[in-house]
Amino acid sequence: MKTIATTNNIATIDSKKPTNKQELIAVNIKLLIEQLEAGHSEALTNYLTAMSRFHGYSFGNVLEIARQMPTATRVAGFWTWKNLGRSVKAGQKGIRILAPIVGSRRKKDTEAQKDITKQNERILLGFRNAYVFDVSQTDGVDLPAMHEVSGNPGENIDRLAAFLQTKGIQLVYNEKIAPALGMSYGGRIAILPGQSKAETFATLVHETAHELLHKSERRTATTKTVRETEAEAVAFVVGNAVGLVTGSASADYIQLYHGNASLLAESLEVIQQTSSVILAALEPPVSEEETATTEVAELVEEAA
Repeated sequence: MKTIATTNNIATIDSKKPTNKQELIAVNIKLLIEQLEAGHSEALTNYLTAMSRFHGYSFGNVLEIARQMPTATRVAGFWTWKNLGRSVKAGQKGIRILAPIVGSRRKKDTEAQKDITKQNERILLGFRNAYVFDVSQTDGVDLPAMHEVSGNPGENIDRLAAFLQTKGIQLVYNEKIAPALGMSYGGRIAILPGQSKAETFATLVHETAHELLHKSERRTATTKTVRETEAEAVAFVVGNAVGLVTGSASADYIQLYHGNASLLAESLEVIQQTSSVILAALEPPVSEEETATTEVAELVEEAA
């Protein structure tokens, strides 16, 4: 159920460099817990804010970016910035992330023998250190302005409604659910009519999060408080990503913790994954030409 909730910097801490994504997540969760126990509740909000800015990155790398540079807004590799007409300033320290090392394995089955395009399959060989830089660490031509909503969700309500339809989730508006702003029933979402567009969108994201997160079996048993907090955190991440002022206070997210490190880690990961799914559904259709351009840019960056 969605109810109204009301929103700060993570110190850069050097640690033993992790070599795989499991170590990366464990190190950052440990640092986050230390900050929470020291009373720095804004640390968790910074991680959630990073999720809204870097939802195309893996969970572990989002945590790394947030830890090393909480103020980062747009990051890219050295050569990607070059291709965008910007140069990394002299003396700037890169933000370390883990990049996958991908190779090919030759297939010998009958299908591969018949079709040459199916002879090889991509496999993950491991990870390597890679470095990205925030736009604030670069100089050069102005970048295209990022799409901002500034309090109006625009077409995102319709896009999210269309996404729910593809999932077989019914969306209705029902004044009888008051005083609740929204309700999730498992395959059906009810929204209280008469809310502003921004609040309608935030409520719809919150209830969509419940549908995606909490209507299936979870590895760790959770309380109603944790489930509500997870859904509100997803609404915070998605709202930030599309430019809405969401307002959720950092203190609210401490309910994800209560001394349970494994639950905190799981909650943050499912928040990141669920937010990414919803944000992908909100993306406008991409042309084949734009897709090809993006793939070429990624290949250039991977070869650097």
